[in-house]
Amino acid sequence: MVIESTIGGITIARMKHAAALIVFCIAPALLAADIPAATAKDHIGETGTVCGKVAGTRYLEQSKITFLNFDKPYPDTPFTAIIRDEHRAKFGKPEETYLNKDVCVTGKIEEYNQRPQIVLTDLSQVKTR
Repeated sequence: MVIESTIGGITIARMKHAAALIVFCIAPALLAADIPAATAKDHIGETGTVCGKVAGTRYLEQSKITFLNFDKPYPDTPFTAIIRDEHRAKFGKPEETYLNKDVCVTGKIEEYNQRPQIVLTDLSQVKTR
């Protein structure tokens, strides 16, 4: 005869199973390391946090896009964060606010013109260090 212990009607085995799910599924996302801007190209298709110094910024009137170029000014930048016009007001004047600052941006790392970028749609995606 096997006697199983329960707490609040839940078996110990089920609690251990739930704990394992938390450790193996949720913890890695919480502990994910920041990605240096120079290596963002190795993470295209992933969701992550890319960090570096914003070395150049630009707002293009024609396309109504703001560019935050990390580590080196355009055209040598290894990574860019972009803000489209419909989200720009949430960021104030990003080309002034983030220039020459150490910044981390979070989102899906996409490829555009053979370079990695993250599209910013919300201020919560940006942290200064």
